Amino acid sequence: MLDRYRDLIATYPGLELKGKSMPYTSINGHMSSFLSPDGMLHLRLSKPDKAAFMEQLNARETVQHGVVMKEYAELPEGAWNDPGIVAKYFKLSGDYVGGLKPK
Repeated sequence: MLDRYRDLIATYPGLELKGKSMPYTSINGHMSSFLSPDGMLHLRLSKPDKAAFMEQLNARETVQHGVVMKEYAELPEGAWNDPGIVAKYFKLSGDYVGGLKPK
């Protein structure tokens, strides 16, 4: 999954891959996506984009350590088979986070 994640990151200029035990992307000091220890991709999305993502893909909210991460949703495993969907929502995630006030 890490190789797929790296390939995806390469499509979005300005995103940085960080983290050793849990790889994540960052732009302007904000995390935009991460791979959980079980290899699942989680995306940070605007409220409307997250709602569409969850409805279209029957995705789940991201839960880490028993807490829902309100702006994140998990990419369902089968969605990796549709590169267009993955690219679309990865770009929406980067655009949303890139538009946040830099830290």
